[in-house]
Amino acid sequence: MTTPSRIATVSLNSAVDQTVTVPHFAVDAVNRVEAVRVDAGGKGVNVASFLAHFGHAVTVTGLLGRDNAALFDRHFAASGLQDCCLRVDGATRTNVKIVDPERDTVTDLNYPGIEAGQRELDAVASSLDEALDRKLEWVGLCGSLPAGLAPDAYARLTARARSKGAKVALDTSGAPLAAALPACPDIIKPNIAELGDLLGRGLSGPVDAAAAAREIVAGGIGLVVVSMGGEGAVMVSADDAVLAVPPKARIASTVGAGDAMVAGLIHAATRGLSLAETARLATAFSLGALGEIGPRLPAIAHIEDFARAVEVTALDLNDA
Repeated sequence: MTTPSRIATVSLNSAVDQTVTVPHFAVDAVNRVEAVRVDAGGKGVNVASFLAHFGHAVTVTGLLGRDNAALFDRHFAASGLQDCCLRVDGATRTNVKIVDPERDTVTDLNYPGIEAGQRELDAVASSLDEALDRKLEWVGLCGSLPAGLAPDAYARLTARARSKGAKVALDTSGAPLAAALPACPDIIKPNIAELGDLLGRGLSGPVDAAAAAREIVAGGIGLVVVSMGGEGAVMVSADDAVLAVPPKARIASTVGAGDAMVAGLIHAATRGLSLAETARLATAFSLGALGEIGPRLPAIAHIEDFARAVEVTALDLNDA
C-alpha cells in the first residue's frame, strides 16, 4: 500500500524541456550540437520531482497532451510521483534551452502550449479535490496558464485548497498572480521584475524588493520570496525579512532553478524551519539545480553543503 500523498502540485501548462548544448552558439549561422537532453518538465512537474527527490509523497495533477504523454508517464513512474493528470488532445509544448558553455549563455525558445477551457479546469479541480480529501499539507500551483483559461484559474484553485485546510505555494506572474492574491496563498515567489509589474513600478535591489514584498505581505500573504538572480533572494514574512546570497558556482543550466527554490520553500515549511533556515535551504535547492543539466537536483548531501555556504542577512523592516 502506497503512502498517502501529503503534497500535490498542479501543472496546467507542462512542458517537454529540451536542453541543447552548443559551444560558440551563433545567430544566423550553422551551429553544431554537442549534446541534447529531453526531460518531462514544466513548473508543477519540476517542483513535484524535486520534492520527491527529498522523500516526499507527491501527487501531480494538471493537463498533458496525449500526443507526447509517454515521456511524462515514464518520468512519473521513475520518480515515484502519483499521476493524476488529465490527458487532452494535442501535444504538450516544448521548451528549448540552447546552452553555450563557452560563452556562459542560455537562449530560450518557448513554444505555445495546448489550449484548455472551463471543462478542463473543472476536471483538474475535481482531481485536486480527491487529493485534498487525503488531508494534504501543501499544494503547489506553478507556471503560466494555457491559452483559453481565465486569469482567475489559480485564484479558484487557491481558495479550494485553503478551504480544505491545505497551504498553498503559488509561482506564477502577470494577471494570474494579481487575480490570486485576494485568495491569500501562503507563499508567492515572483522575481523582482514580476513583482515590479504587479505593483506598477520599477524595482532595483534588495531594499526595493523588501519594501515591495512587505506591501504584499500586508495584504494577507504569509511569505513573499523575491528572486533576483545573482543578487540572491529577498524573503519577507509578517515579522522578518532576510536576504539570501548564494556562493559563486558553476552554472550548467538554468532549467528548473526557480522551481527548485519553490520546492525548497515547501520542504522547509514541512520541517517548520525559521525564515533564515528556510532561506538557506531554498537557495541551496536552486543552486543545486543550476549545477545540473535539465530539471534535476544533486544528492541531498550536496544540497546540505550548499545550504551551509549561503550567506543570510537580516533586513530591517523599518528600512524597507
